[in-house]
Amino acid sequence: MTTTLRQPSLFIPHGGGPCFFMEDPAGSWTGMAAFLRTLADRLPERPRAVLVVSGHWETRGFAFTGAARPPLIYDYGGFPPHTYELRYDVPGDPALAARGAALLEAAGIAAQVDTARGLDHGVFVPMKVAFPEADIPVVEMSVDKDLDPALHRAAGRALAPLRDEGVLIVASGMSFHNMRGYGDPRFTAPSEAFDAWLSDAVAAAPDARGAALDRWAEAPAGRLSHPRAEHLLPLMVAAGASEARGTRIYAEHVLETAISGFSFA
Repeated sequence: MTTTLRQPSLFIPHGGGPCFFMEDPAGSWTGMAAFLRTLADRLPERPRAVLVVSGHWETRGFAFTGAARPPLIYDYGGFPPHTYELRYDVPGDPALAARGAALLEAAGIAAQVDTARGLDHGVFVPMKVAFPEADIPVVEMSVDKDLDPALHRAAGRALAPLRDEGVLIVASGMSFHNMRGYGDPRFTAPSEAFDAWLSDAVAAAPDARGAALDRWAEAPAGRLSHPRAEHLLPLMVAAGASEARGTRIYAEHVLETAISGFSFA
């Protein structure tokens, strides 16, 4: 009898637009791309599917992509023409989408399956680096428009059983996301202060972690690091899906700002 090993839940940085697939003479994205290429080696076994929570899809309640062959959404602008021709012909998993929605509904959380929605760049760009063969089914999950941290943690708790069903939960966002700050050295110290706070919060015991993450806006440089919460909220889902302390698995300065990634066993 084959036993499925529990998959972790991860929070990863997805970079800026199609950054990993264009010239990068300053090496701004080299380290992040190298990190993403290590994701498969960090897993206990090959996942049967990947559920990616993207900060680039906001809905009322939560939604899951239900297409068997999801198209790509090139939701970025001003980049070289070839980046609008990128392909990631990964299969979807309608059954996983339905299972995710059912788990949320059972927990009293509104959810739906969207059979027309494609994968945005918060999904296909990092997944194309991490799993370039495009042979593991991918389902995208939205964040809720109300941007409530506690709701997203509750969603993570409801989805936790998927980890024992061979599903890797990947929260795709950025630990710092203030578009005015990238490349500006004045944001280095504030981003470092928030990054240090976030790393400590993630590493705390689950109850303390939850209380801290719910108050992220009160953290040092919290609102400066995230004028809106949509790129941080995927982290809440990953954290909610685990009762273990989180660990930092990526830390680097990118465009003058501190960026981290985390894993929850």
